[in-house]
Amino acid sequence: MPNTFDNILLGLVVLTWLMWRQLQARRADRPPAVLLVISALGAASLGFAIAKTTPTSAAILLLTASFVVAGGFGVARGYTMRFWRTDGTLWRQGNWLTAVLWLVSFGIHLGLDFAVDAVNSVRGLGGASILLYLAVSLAAQRLTVRFRSHDALRRSSSAA
Repeated sequence: MPNTFDNILLGLVVLTWLMWRQLQARRADRPPAVLLVISALGAASLGFAIAKTTPTSAAILLLTASFVVAGGFGVARGYTMRFWRTDGTLWRQGNWLTAVLWLVSFGIHLGLDFAVDAVNSVRGLGGASILLYLAVSLAAQRLTVRFRSHDALRRSSSAA
């Protein structure tokens, strides 16, 4: 299992890449390939970490709280996206607030990671959850964007 520093570094690399992608204009109907890869890697990382320790109740509660926070920030970021239609294709793009919410969310997660490690007998469980945290947050954002884009399509077709 990679150590906490390696997990944080990997998380920062993935976060930077996600932020960069979301600040670019992209089709709103893209397949969830990135989400699926990050989810699989995150679940594997956390699963390996859990297999090496018996998480305390407090650690499980903090991990759960972390994933709830991830979902909340994902929904919030989904509402920062701008939508428009070009040649029949719906596009989306985040803005500076999208990036700020990613950074605040990641900072909160790091704090919860250290709290998880403080209440667990074996260190590294919190750091091992970083990719899954990003995946949960991205999934919540994706669902919000999908809902909003369908709503935008519905409104534009009824206005026509």
